[in-house]
Amino acid sequence: MKSGEHLQMRWMELLVAACFLGVSLLVITDSIRVGKAWGADGPEPGYFPFYIGCLLLGGAAWVILQTLRSWKRDAGQEVFAEKHEFNLMLLMLVPSAVFTAAIFVLGIYLASLAFVAAFMVWQGKYSVFKSIAVGASISAVLFSLFEVWFKLPLPKGFIETWLGH
Repeated sequence: MKSGEHLQMRWMELLVAACFLGVSLLVITDSIRVGKAWGADGPEPGYFPFYIGCLLLGGAAWVILQTLRSWKRDAGQEVFAEKHEFNLMLLMLVPSAVFTAAIFVLGIYLASLAFVAAFMVWQGKYSVFKSIAVGASISAVLFSLFEVWFKLPLPKGFIETWLGH
C-alpha cells in the first residue's frame, strides 16, 4: 500500500471468508475420510466435525455472497485499516507466523519460550533475563500440564527428542 491508501473492508471480508471456506472444506473432506456416519456403537470420528464443517462452509458462503451483493451499493467506502494501522497488524502477524513455523523445528515448548521472551523484550521493554525466566516458567507449566498431568503429547522439536521426551 502506498502512503495515504487504505485497505477496504470488503477485501478483508472476502479474505477471511475464503480462509473459512478452505478450512471448512478441509474439515469436511477429512471427516468423510475417517467416517461421518452414525455407526452401530454411536457416532464415527468425523460425525460432529463434518457438521461443524458444513456450518462453517455455509457461513463462509453467506459472507461471500453478502459481500459481493453489496459491492456496487457500498462502492468500497468502509475502511478496514489505513497504511499505518496495517503495518501495526503486520508487526504482530509476522512474529506469530514465525512462532508457528518454529513449532515444527523447535517444538511447542521452546518456540513458546522464545516467543514470550521476545515479545516481552520487544514490546514490554523487560530485561532479557526476566523475559527468559518468564518464558521458561510458562513453558514449564505448559509441559507439566499437558505432558505430565494430561498425558497429552504436544509437538516436539529436536531438543526435546534428544532429551528423551
